[in-house]
Amino acid sequence: MKIAYISTYAPRECGIGTFTGNLIRAMMKSDNDTVEGYVVAMNDYEQVYQYAEEVKLVIHQEQQADYLEAANFINLSGADLCFLQHEFGIYGGQNGVYILPLLHRLEIPIVVTLHTVLNAPSYNERAVLTEICKMANRVIVMNRKAVGFLVDIYGVPEGKISFIEHGVPDIHFDTIQSKKEFKIEDNKVLLTFGFIGRNKGIETVIRALPKIVDKYPDVIYMVLGKTHPNVLRHSGEEYRNFLQRLVKTLHLEDHVILLNEFFSQKELFKYLAACDIYITPYVNEAQITSGTLSYALGAGCAVVSTPYWHATELLADRRGKLFNFNQHEELAVILDKLLDSPSELKSLQANAAAYGKNITWPKIGQKYFKLAADLLSTPQEEVLKKRTIVDPLLLPPFSLAHIKRLTDDTGIIQHAKFGIPNLKEGYCLDDNARALLMVLIVHRQRKDPVALELAPIYMSYIHYMQNENGSFRNFLSFNRNFLDNVGSEDSFGRTIWALGYLLANAPNDAYYQMSKLVFFEAAPNFEKLQSIRSIANTMIGICYYLRSNPSDDGMTERLRHFATVLMKHFDENSAADWQWFEPLLAYDNGILPLALLHSAEMLNDDKVTQTALASMKFLTTVTLNGGYLSIIGNKDWYKRDGERSMFAQQPIDAMAMVLMYHQAFHLTKDKEYLNLLYTSFMWFLGENDLRMSLYDFETKGCCDGFENNGVNRNQGAESSLAYLISHLTVLKAYEEFYS
Repeated sequence: MKIAYISTYAPRECGIGTFTGNLIRAMMKSDNDTVEGYVVAMNDYEQVYQYAEEVKLVIHQEQQADYLEAANFINLSGADLCFLQHEFGIYGGQNGVYILPLLHRLEIPIVVTLHTVLNAPSYNERAVLTEICKMANRVIVMNRKAVGFLVDIYGVPEGKISFIEHGVPDIHFDTIQSKKEFKIEDNKVLLTFGFIGRNKGIETVIRALPKIVDKYPDVIYMVLGKTHPNVLRHSGEEYRNFLQRLVKTLHLEDHVILLNEFFSQKELFKYLAACDIYITPYVNEAQITSGTLSYALGAGCAVVSTPYWHATELLADRRGKLFNFNQHEELAVILDKLLDSPSELKSLQANAAAYGKNITWPKIGQKYFKLAADLLSTPQEEVLKKRTIVDPLLLPPFSLAHIKRLTDDTGIIQHAKFGIPNLKEGYCLDDNARALLMVLIVHRQRKDPVALELAPIYMSYIHYMQNENGSFRNFLSFNRNFLDNVGSEDSFGRTIWALGYLLANAPNDAYYQMSKLVFFEAAPNFEKLQSIRSIANTMIGICYYLRSNPSDDGMTERLRHFATVLMKHFDENSAADWQWFEPLLAYDNGILPLALLHSAEMLNDDKVTQTALASMKFLTTVTLNGGYLSIIGNKDWYKRDGERSMFAQQPIDAMAMVLMYHQAFHLTKDKEYLNLLYTSFMWFLGENDLRMSLYDFETKGCCDGFENNGVNRNQGAESSLAYLISHLTVLKAYEEFYS
């Protein structure tokens, strides 16, 4: 059995790195050396470490390319299984999002050990951990309470979760000899160890000491550990300095020892043997795992702790004492009673030692080995079956809630801060045209009365923004001041698309007459269009118009002219390896083949059809060659013979792909286009380069895309409308397939 371990690793000073080293050694000993493995080590920031030979690859935390390289390395290494240690803060990007593309690309089973499970995660924390658990074949937790969190908050099937305690080294020292070595044989020793930070609550113990010292002047409190690297990076030694001032204020200089070192396991267990009482005074309950507490029990210490989650579980059955958070007086009472009762102290130590025998690393290693062996004995096709074709019936319920939130009596607000309308940015023509298109599709497919209530708002906005010459303004401030004289060609084309759709699908004559008026006032501007995307959008609008007015020869010729323009661009720019309309792939790319696919249906022209299919095939090859949609990023786009940009990916591109494949299926009846349609739609729900859902199940909105560090959590009109139009298209395609 060959295992790839992804984790921090010694000599990096990190408890999870220590955990991983112990796990590797324990698993190798668990079955007569039939286990081998290597480490992919996580480097923090610009740090450089001299790793041991088992580290075969290093990932720099904020270098996303390293994660993709690691996925390829692991897949080609012959590893049977990957063990990932997860803790927020280890992996790069927003809330560690960079680990998701790595896991998605792995071709072997994945076992994830969770060192933190939050019960009140942020949106991104929940999204990242949910996706990790989806891709994992097994999820290991070290606290039974974490099982409930994973099931209830993160939606993890309980059958996927395994409970395995935190292992402890099987190291023991004599108490008397250890005290002599540290020259504390005449002292009663209280001990805390681990990385230091505000959440450790060490000041609670210090404040409890004066009463203890008055009665037991031989008491000393030892705090072993460096300041946590993240604390040091952001706050320096502010907390340690605070503790030192507190010690001085309380005149405890002879009773408190703060050792600013990272101790080896051997040294730690010698200190644990020398202590009389071990204390974990953490300041809140949200600690699902504590390696230091596990070590203390493994060493047979009498433990006093605040009731954080792991302590509540580990110290049950008289294995320790609990006191409330930040309650130094209560702590002082407990310490006084224990120091005054050697028999009770020994009873706690005996109970802890008995429990500790069951969580030594050799025994924990056997549990990990058995889990790995059972997983590998599962038929491979079952283990690796991570994704299936989307069943539209399993999609999120369709909802207009966020669109209603963004809409007032003027129109739809174009931007949002998270899920809240950003009134400072006002309105734009593009989004009101998209909104009109979306609610018309909703009314046609679902007869939703809310859609019909919203439609006149968007139609009125379009009419209000039309100039006397038929062109349109685009932007309007929240206080209804025009912000431009003539809008972009893109906004013009999108408006024609919506108007054309309305002419073909008017819910009543009033809508038809209004859209006809605005459409034909705009028509003289068709010939002025230069941008091929505005031409493409306009072509789609014309096609919808011609479906209900097929005898309009003049408009048919306009469509033919536009199709000729697009095909000319294609002929001038395409080559054997570049079947495209421009020397680059930019934004909203699917709209170009989509326009030709619509035109092919109306014009019955073989060259139009061939160009549409050829360009669509090329776009498919570039953006879906990994089994999921990888949109061309708007940061730098993709120039021919250049590097393609991965960020910033935007929802309108995904929508264009969904619509393109739907029209291709409508035209050709080739069912493979439905698979591509579903795959493209799943970009919104996490089948993307970052493996994160852009749809917000709480607000019913869609995030504005993602950058290299994670999801842009703003949920503006463009992105949310793109999602809803795509969702409706999936439902329509499903109906067509089974009709």
